[in-house]
Amino acid sequence: MNALEVGNIVNLSVARKTDLGYVLMNAQREEVFLHKTETEEDLVENSKVKVFLYHDHEGRLAATTTMPFIDMNSIAWLEVAGVQTRLGVFLNIGIKKDILLSKDDLPDDRSIWPQVGDKLYCGLRTDKKGRLFADRASNEETETIAKPAPETLRNQYIVGHVYRFNEQGAMLFTDDHYIAFLHRDEADRALRLGQRLQIRVTFVREDGRLNVSLKAPKEIAYEEDSQLILSYLEKNDGFMPFNDKSNPNEIKREFGLSKAAFKRAMGKLMKEKKVEQSTEGSKLKA
Repeated sequence: MNALEVGNIVNLSVARKTDLGYVLMNAQREEVFLHKTETEEDLVENSKVKVFLYHDHEGRLAATTTMPFIDMNSIAWLEVAGVQTRLGVFLNIGIKKDILLSKDDLPDDRSIWPQVGDKLYCGLRTDKKGRLFADRASNEETETIAKPAPETLRNQYIVGHVYRFNEQGAMLFTDDHYIAFLHRDEADRALRLGQRLQIRVTFVREDGRLNVSLKAPKEIAYEEDSQLILSYLEKNDGFMPFNDKSNPNEIKREFGLSKAAFKRAMGKLMKEKKVEQSTEGSKLKA
């Protein structure tokens, strides 16, 4: 039998039963406690039981018959169960106690830390004191499980999690095991590590990786922006003090659009003869 080390799955013998649970023992006569709330079985002395070893909330070595999603020799996508900026984030590994991913293993910028419900690709490790921690998979470990994407994915929508950032944007790992790159210019919101996103494939590279976007295709974006302007005009008696010469900051504040997007939408509306401009602003055409 293996030594009683935190993070391992081992088969142990039931040495004796107590009011609170069971004392388990290995071949070296090392003991660990299995609380009755950590098993659904009614164990008898000298029977064998398979358990996972962890530290309880008081830092004591403990056992559970609930098998975790990972052990010391595996990696899995783990959901964030809690965030403490002083410590890091806590991950659900499938047992009653969540495991800490230290802030030292997270970005210095806390605005891009994962939130509850996000997922990170992690394994387990122990520190010098023998305490159990989650351990983020390296980029190489993540990319090892990836597969090349087919050309037919272009313009399709897929789903994935952000697993790292670089100077140009974010890398995602999709549900179908594809690697995708989201350039910062193709993001329509602030991103965070572990965030789950629905993304549109814009290009399939020769190496099978994907370029993706969070933005709608241009024709859809133009239509949405033009409808936004029309609704604004209708709510304001058919007139607005804005035209394609207006201050970009004022346009952004009022419509949430860049000046370029505003001009494209206005151009579409004028081409369709729905809006006309003047030096005073713009109005609906009768």
